[in-house]
Amino acid sequence: MAMTFGIFQEAYTQEMPFHGSQTSTGVVGTTMNGVMYLSLPILSTALESGRYVRWRRTVAICGICLSSAGYLLSSWSTEVWHLIALQGVLAALGGAMLFSPQTLFLDEWFQSGNRATAYGVQLSSKNVVGTACPFLMYALLQNLGFRGALRVWAGIVLASGLFAILLIPNSPRLEPRRSRKIPWTFLKHRTFWIYTFANIIFSAGYGLPQTYLSNYASGILHLSNVLSSLMIVLFNLPGILSGVGFGLLSDRLHVSASSNTLISALGSGLCALFLWGLKSHQVPGLLISFAVGYGFFAGGYSSTWGGWIKELEKEAADLNEAINTGMVYGLFNGARGIGYVVGGFVGVELLKAGAVQPSHKWAYGTNYGALILFTGLSAVLGGSTFVGKACGGRRRWI
Repeated sequence: MAMTFGIFQEAYTQEMPFHGSQTSTGVVGTTMNGVMYLSLPILSTALESGRYVRWRRTVAICGICLSSAGYLLSSWSTEVWHLIALQGVLAALGGAMLFSPQTLFLDEWFQSGNRATAYGVQLSSKNVVGTACPFLMYALLQNLGFRGALRVWAGIVLASGLFAILLIPNSPRLEPRRSRKIPWTFLKHRTFWIYTFANIIFSAGYGLPQTYLSNYASGILHLSNVLSSLMIVLFNLPGILSGVGFGLLSDRLHVSASSNTLISALGSGLCALFLWGLKSHQVPGLLISFAVGYGFFAGGYSSTWGGWIKELEKEAADLNEAINTGMVYGLFNGARGIGYVVGGFVGVELLKAGAVQPSHKWAYGTNYGALILFTGLSAVLGGSTFVGKACGGRRRWI
């Protein structure tokens, strides 16, 4: 639901059957992403090895049930904070409990040079959902209202999630293993922190178009609800290709991790600053170009993490250190979660701030001006890994 939350956000703002600030409903989507990703480091560390390995499937099943319950209960919400607690926290936590075991299985099946591509294929699946579901969501909202739509969605989550669990193969390393000391030496590596901080900055802006693009299309360009929903489709569709594509750049063409990240971040930033920021409030074609372009480049950012992990593995091997790649991947997800949460609250304040300059000649002069500028700058700064790596210096601080 996080990938298509903009459609629900539009319904919440139009119907507004809740007590509380109208703009605060935008926090629900970013909180949902933030909580899910912030939970992953804890879950990944607990389920990676030792006594909890065999509980992975059970945790995933509990997560599906928890997520479905969150959506179901939120259909009776009367306050904005009810949505934040039930969708933004409870349903998201359930999603993390499903996602974390899958990621660990994936990491153990793809130990060779195809890991970045495997991560990309897995991550592109969220874009498949984000492409297929907007019109389903729109139809449900039009015919059942948001309360009925949430109840149907809760049933879809439960049924599809439980079926998907049956398709996951057992890990090749699922035999009993002794608990072992967790290797934390990677925290002393400059490379880890460069990528982590860049990830937080990029993610702070990444969740904003998902949340507000549909509202922008209907409120600024006065497009119909169907066309506004189409913007979310166009935003998610290119990520199916780029999710796999950026993984292949790392695995097959051996593009360095920092260069791969720079391509994704710089492309995203330029799309936001020039396609969304200039005349998109008057020219629908520019908004469409932004949705496709930003969706492509930003959708591939998390697929560059496989290259980050390979780089950390090489550094650890050179220094004869152990490294737990599944846990590192979980921590990168946690960093993304921090960015989402920060971006959610910043986005509300940026909407209150409104235009960057009073002239309506550019989209920066609309109520979304400050939000557009923040999205573009955070994306560009998310490519700062290239600068950090180019500066050189010691790989290990201590």
